[in-house]
Amino acid sequence: MEDLDSTDLAMYRGRVTRAMKGNRGQTFLRDLLAALDVMPDKELIAGELVNDEGDCCAIVAVCKARGVDTSKIDYEYPEQVGEAVGIAKCMAAEIEYMNDEWTNDRSPQERWIRMRKWVESQIIGGTQR
Repeated sequence: MEDLDSTDLAMYRGRVTRAMKGNRGQTFLRDLLAALDVMPDKELIAGELVNDEGDCCAIVAVCKARGVDTSKIDYEYPEQVGEAVGIAKCMAAEIEYMNDEWTNDRSPQERWIRMRKWVESQIIGGTQR
C-alpha cells in the first residue's frame, strides 16, 4: 500500500470499510470474536498463520474453529487467506495488518487482548458480553 497515491488509498480504504460492514464481513467478524473467546491460550502470533507449536494469528483462530486446512495458504497472499475464510482480499489484508503491525510491540497475550477489542469495535450493533 506504500505505493498508493492519496486517491488510490482513499478508494482502497473505502473497499476495506465496505467489506467489513457487509454481511460476509460482519459474519466473519462475529466468528472471529467467538473463535478468539474460545481459544484455550489467549495469545496470538504475528508474521505467520500458525507456527510449529500450533500457535496462530487471529484469522487462523477462525480457520481452526471452522476446520479449514491452512497448510496450503501462503500468508504473504491476502487473496489466498481471504478466499480460505470467505472474505474480501482487502479485509484479510486489514486483519493481517491489525494482527501484525498494529500490535507489533505487544506480547502474544497483549496482541490477543488488543485484537479482541478491535474486532469487537468493528461489529455493527456491538456485542453482548
